[in-house]
Amino acid sequence: MGANELILAGAAGAVSLAICAVLWALSQRRQAAGQVKALQGRLAGIETRADAAQASAEAFDSALLAVEDGQAMLASGEEALAICAQVLGVETPDPQALVNALMRADPDHARRLRALFERGEACAFEVRGETGVVSVEGRAAGALAWLRLSAAVGEDAALPTAPRFAAFLDAHPCPAWIAAADGSPVWVNRAWLKAADAADLDDAAARGLAFDRGADALASEAANLGQKREALRWATVGGRRQAFRVAAQPLEGGGVGVWTADVTDLEELREALRRNVEAHDETLNHIGEAVAIFGDGKRLMFHNAAFAELWAIEPAWLAERPTHGEVLDRLRQRRRLPETADYGKWKAAELARYEQLGPAADDLWSLPDGRTLKVVRQPHPMGGLLLLFSDITGDLKLKAQYNALIEVQQATLDKLSDAVAVFGSDGRLRLSNDAFSTFWKITPAQLEAAGDFEGVTELCVPKLHDRSFWRELKGRVADPDPSARAPMTGELKTSDDRVVAYQSRPLPDGATLIAFTDVTDARKLESALAAREAALADAERLKRDFVGNVSYELRTPLTTIIGYSELLEHSGDILSDRGKQHAAAVKSAATQLARSIDDVLDMAQIDAGEMALDLEDVRVGDLLIGVAARWNDGAAAASVSIAAETSDVGLIRGDAKRLAQILDHLVENALAQTPSGGTVTLAARKALGEVQLTVSDTGRGIPFHVQAHIFDRFIGRERGGPGLGLALVKALTELHGGWVALESEPGAGATFTCHLPEEAHAGAEAQPELQL
Repeated sequence: MGANELILAGAAGAVSLAICAVLWALSQRRQAAGQVKALQGRLAGIETRADAAQASAEAFDSALLAVEDGQAMLASGEEALAICAQVLGVETPDPQALVNALMRADPDHARRLRALFERGEACAFEVRGETGVVSVEGRAAGALAWLRLSAAVGEDAALPTAPRFAAFLDAHPCPAWIAAADGSPVWVNRAWLKAADAADLDDAAARGLAFDRGADALASEAANLGQKREALRWATVGGRRQAFRVAAQPLEGGGVGVWTADVTDLEELREALRRNVEAHDETLNHIGEAVAIFGDGKRLMFHNAAFAELWAIEPAWLAERPTHGEVLDRLRQRRRLPETADYGKWKAAELARYEQLGPAADDLWSLPDGRTLKVVRQPHPMGGLLLLFSDITGDLKLKAQYNALIEVQQATLDKLSDAVAVFGSDGRLRLSNDAFSTFWKITPAQLEAAGDFEGVTELCVPKLHDRSFWRELKGRVADPDPSARAPMTGELKTSDDRVVAYQSRPLPDGATLIAFTDVTDARKLESALAAREAALADAERLKRDFVGNVSYELRTPLTTIIGYSELLEHSGDILSDRGKQHAAAVKSAATQLARSIDDVLDMAQIDAGEMALDLEDVRVGDLLIGVAARWNDGAAAASVSIAAETSDVGLIRGDAKRLAQILDHLVENALAQTPSGGTVTLAARKALGEVQLTVSDTGRGIPFHVQAHIFDRFIGRERGGPGLGLALVKALTELHGGWVALESEPGAGATFTCHLPEEAHAGAEAQPELQL
């Protein structure tokens, strides 16, 4: 490239550079103009906002101070500043003087302001001056601290500021909040947050938490109706179910203020009271007495079932809660009240009892139908009057009967010869008869004055000195232990040489009867009888010994006589016929005497309880045949026939020897009573677990006046012998556990029947060794 070209290229570059520079300058100018215009618009906006802020600050009567490096400057609100200075007593409305006055008013205020100026901590407080209150709010913005001062004078000075009122609501222990028209909370206190378990209101809204949905609905209802609404709500707070009284009040300017009060204790008390009242009413419904409760207005508040039944009043009418006067009128119409000459005066007196403060005296109403009612009136704790009606007609009858019984008892005791006194479980003397006073030689007046056991003891001690006896007797009376009140008997000797028998007996009603009897004569008589009994026992023993010895002594010569008489009777031709007859007569007399001696000995054994039976199985038919065979010769000699009816009776348990002895005596007695040509019959039969042995004859019979004593001893002596045969029959039959009977008519013979048990046993008295 040549020089011209280089020059030309340089010139073109320079022109292009110049053009670019011009274009860049134009662009910068145009951009600077836009920025200036934007800054001018922004400045105009700031001025507008500043004017608005100034106007708003002045519109709300507040002064705004800016503080930088401890120096206060007025930003707005010159008039409000002057009012605040006047309230605080600052002569010159200077911002710095006002700040100094705020710091001097209270050390706490000074601390708060220094924290704002130095560390930017927000604060809010009130300062009370001579004519009003200055409210202070402090905030930090950059290097400046701003103070907003508002003065309240006159009536407004008594009103708390919003922060103070918020602090007041925060201090309330129960939830309180301000709700919107739809019931959702827009401001809540700390108790609400705690109950809802939320950190703040935003957290509660985000999580959909609420203190109580029903309370929110109540706030919405109050907002829609424009009226205060109240309700009782139960909510679970901190795991415990609590009752809250919720009040929702529409506020001026919109919103609803909701205030709650914890009434859990009150509601629990109310519920407990309700249950107690229901239990009380239920209890009254189950008692027999009629109960009616009239309230302050004298209307029937409550009645139990017995009240309607007692007066026969319709329950439906009582359910309408009539007045006391209406109830009385209805009862009078049906003639169920006491008859009175002036019903109006009587009714007025009844209704006047509502004015009495204390319980009235009980009344007795005698009704026309014969019933007697006890009427109890007393003021009701909840107001009004409580009436209780008891039908005591039966009680009065029982009391009358009881009094009559007591009188009869007293009269009965007075007729007794024993000294009787009745003491209650408390030791009081209840009853005593005349013999008690006579026995202890005290007057009835002294006995009545004594009153109790101790007093009666002091009256009786002069006659019976043994105080240990009286202490033991007192234990029988007053000791509540049942074992201590056991019956007690015994004998004592008094100072006047009387023998006294005493006894104590517990009575069913808890009382104790004590009786004293003078047994001096009885004991003397017993001593005499004991001595006589001992003498009789000795005599009986001597008699038995005598009979035994005499019988033994007689048996030896009788045996000799009988032996020699039999020898002579069979001596052949040595004796003449007359001599043989004499020998036979001697033998017969000796044999009769030996049998009589045996009867006496047997009876003596039975009387002494020394006879024992040799029990065995005895065939009744063989027994009858054997007895009849033994008496054939005697019956033939007397021209009397003897027969034995041997029916199939079987066996009987008994002593064969003694049973034969019984029949022998009966046959002997029958032969003696039967004339020539007569018949003696022996028979036996079974009947009802027994065997009946019968001996009957066709003799002259037994007179009626003799039959009653036929089995007594010595009755048969007119026929010879000791007269013990039939007595021995009776004794031996009874020894077998049976009994003997007689059937006879004069001239028609006699029948003796021995009733013997099939399993005969020895009598207890005869064989004590058999008493197992």
